[in-house]
Amino acid sequence: MKNVFKIGALTLAMFAFAFTGQAQQTFGYVDAQAILAELPAVKQAEANLEALQAQLQKKLEASVSQFQQDVQTFQQKVERGELSRIQQEEQQRALEARQQELAQEEQGMVQQIQDKRTELLEPIYDSLNEAIASVAEENGFTFIFDKQVLLYSEESQDMSEAVKAKINI
Repeated sequence: MKNVFKIGALTLAMFAFAFTGQAQQTFGYVDAQAILAELPAVKQAEANLEALQAQLQKKLEASVSQFQQDVQTFQQKVERGELSRIQQEEQQRALEARQQELAQEEQGMVQQIQDKRTELLEPIYDSLNEAIASVAEENGFTFIFDKQVLLYSEESQDMSEAVKAKINI
């Protein structure tokens, strides 16, 4: 955390020193997280992601439950002596392969959710960034920072409301 603070402070200092000899620089900031939280499109995307996650989770749980039943059945057959050594080895290999498939299925589920998140949220982030750039140009700002990285700011430099107006919220 200290390194992040040092890097952020160093970056701000570099900007300040690099531009002191040039024309007046103007800085503004936005609270991107607050803006995103108010966007109906973000709320809809989150709802869609939750639904997808629930659907995939239910499917995975059903597969895991079936696997557990198969393992239990295998163990009962072994305890009752119903399987020869060769059959035990074959079934054990099949169960191990199924366990690996379940792990891959889980990884695929995580990747599918991440891909869907990117698909749904990237256009929203792009439109927010475009609105921020537009507000910066219209108001003559050289830099717009996110509120989360600021140590101090004057409220008059908050461009969040202008960005909200630009994206109609």
